[in-house]
Amino acid sequence: MSDSRFSCGSSDRNSARNEMVSIETNRILDSCRDRDCFEDVKVLLTDFGNDILEHTTNIRAKSACITWTYIGIDPVKFNRGFYSVTIKFYVKIVFEACLCGGRSQEFEGIAVLEKKVVLYGSESNVSIFKSNPDSSDYCAIPEPCCSTRNVPIAIVEVVDPIVLNTKVREPEESCCCCCCCGDIPETVQSRINGTLNDSNGRYLTVSLGIFSVVRIVRPAQYLIHATEYCVPDKECISHEEDNPCALFRSMAFPTAEFCPPGFVQHAKDSDNSSGKCGCGN
Repeated sequence: MSDSRFSCGSSDRNSARNEMVSIETNRILDSCRDRDCFEDVKVLLTDFGNDILEHTTNIRAKSACITWTYIGIDPVKFNRGFYSVTIKFYVKIVFEACLCGGRSQEFEGIAVLEKKVVLYGSESNVSIFKSNPDSSDYCAIPEPCCSTRNVPIAIVEVVDPIVLNTKVREPEESCCCCCCCGDIPETVQSRINGTLNDSNGRYLTVSLGIFSVVRIVRPAQYLIHATEYCVPDKECISHEEDNPCALFRSMAFPTAEFCPPGFVQHAKDSDNSSGKCGCGN
């Protein structure tokens, strides 16, 4: 039996008032997906990491995550309606090094990855101004943030990077580096233990693989068919500290987690009301 969540006092959901409403949302004008492999990217380390690097060559990467992303968008000259999107990923990587005596030590570093894409963002000859809740005074001086440039919005979706390779480089080996420690924003530096410092000795490089989706959007208005909002009938269940098992027993059993996807779909198609997932008879 299905749970009635928005009944509005009646079992017939269509009894709610239907109407055409105007909404404002973002329209996707162009998008692309990409798999990028960044080879031999220099890792910026703290003094602690640089000291470990001078005493070992056996290093592995344990994890990598994107701590911050810069996204810049600029019109492409002589190509009206197209925009160049510059993306910088600041990746925090946790390493583990083998030291004397069979000891292991973890340390952190930052790798900066940069990519550019060109997407269609259309044209618009209007300036957008929005009211500011803080500017309630009639004589207040308008703030610049109340208006936006006539450019679309770039949105990037990305999964955590995959570390493909880690290498310890000697000082005499050439390095193609896109930035130094002074170029790292404070927001990124605050995510690691210690302060990043450039070193003239050994340095560390990594190869990273990233899957990403980039899209360009603009505000747009649409007329849609909508149904009047109804207050849900389902009550919120609060956690009872004195009886945690009661809350656990009220949770649905995660049947799909114990069966391959194909078997779960087969069980749904056969309308198996016994609750078996199809893993076996």
